[in-house]
Amino acid sequence: MNNYYEKIEHLIRKREINVRVRNLQDNTEVIKTYWEIGRLIVEAQGGEARAKYGNELIKKWSLKLTSLYGQNYQVRNLRKMRQFYMSFKKRPPVGAISWSNYRELLPIKDENKRNYYLNLCLTNNLSKRELIEQIKSEAYERLLEKPEHIEFIGDNKEYKIKEHIRNPIIIKLSKEDEILKESDLQLKILAELQNFFLELEEGFTLVGNEYKLKINNKNYRIDILLFNFKLNAFVVVELKMRELKKEDKAQIEFYMKGVDEELKEDFHNKTIGIIVSKYQDSYIVSFVSSAGIIPITYNLLD
Repeated sequence: MNNYYEKIEHLIRKREINVRVRNLQDNTEVIKTYWEIGRLIVEAQGGEARAKYGNELIKKWSLKLTSLYGQNYQVRNLRKMRQFYMSFKKRPPVGAISWSNYRELLPIKDENKRNYYLNLCLTNNLSKRELIEQIKSEAYERLLEKPEHIEFIGDNKEYKIKEHIRNPIIIKLSKEDEILKESDLQLKILAELQNFFLELEEGFTLVGNEYKLKINNKNYRIDILLFNFKLNAFVVVELKMRELKKEDKAQIEFYMKGVDEELKEDFHNKTIGIIVSKYQDSYIVSFVSSAGIIPITYNLLD
C-alpha cells in the first residue's frame, strides 16, 4: 500500500516540478518579448529622447496588434513595454520576476530603490500583492542604513546586516490580538513568522521556540532561536514586556556564547542576538553583536 502511495506522490511531485519549470520558462519568454517590443518601439520612434513624442505610432500599431493578438497589446500596455525597456535598458530583466511585479516597479525612478525591491522579489518570491504591501509600507525608506549604490542581486557582495534592517520594523496586529505577557508576544511573532522575517529582510528561518539549551550542565530556554543563511549565523531572540535593562544584554550575550559553544559549527559565523523590549506603546528591537547594540523602533499596527 505504501509503495503505491510513494509512486503516486512521485508522479505528482514530478508534474508539479514540470509545471513550475514551464511557468518559469513561459514568464521568461514573456519578459524577454516585452523588453524587445519596448526596445523596437523606442528605436522606431527615433530613440529614447524622442520616444515620448511617438504615441501616434503606438496607437496605430496597437489597433493592428489587438485585432490580431488580443487586449495585451492595447496602447497602455505598449507604453508600459516602452517604459519597461527604458527602465532596464542597461541590463535585460530576469524572467524569475513576473511581469505584474515589473509593472508595479516601473513608476519608481530611483534605481537604488527599484533594485532594492527587485532583490526583495527575487529573494522572497514576492507575489504582486506582497510587493505592493512592501512598497506601501515604505520598506526601502525604512532601511536603517542605505548603501550608496544597490546592485541588482547576483553581485555576491558582503551581506551587512545594518544595510538590511528597517526602522521602524512593522508587524500587523489585529484588533483581536492582546499582548499582555511575553508568551503572547512570542505567539504573535511565531504566528506571523513570514511577515516578521520579511521585515527583518531575507535569510531568517525558525530553529525553535522555547528552545532548550544546556550550558554548564544547566538547562536554559531561549524564547526564539533563528538561523540566518545570509549571515550564516544563529540568531537568539529574547522577549521583554518592559523597557530594556543593562542585564538584558548580559543575559542574551550569555545565550549567544552558549549557542556558539553548543550549536555553532566551525563554518558558521558568530551568533547574533535580538532583544524585543517594550517602550510606551511600541516595541524596540535591539540587535546585539560584537559591534554592540543597534536599537530600532518596532511598531505593532492594526
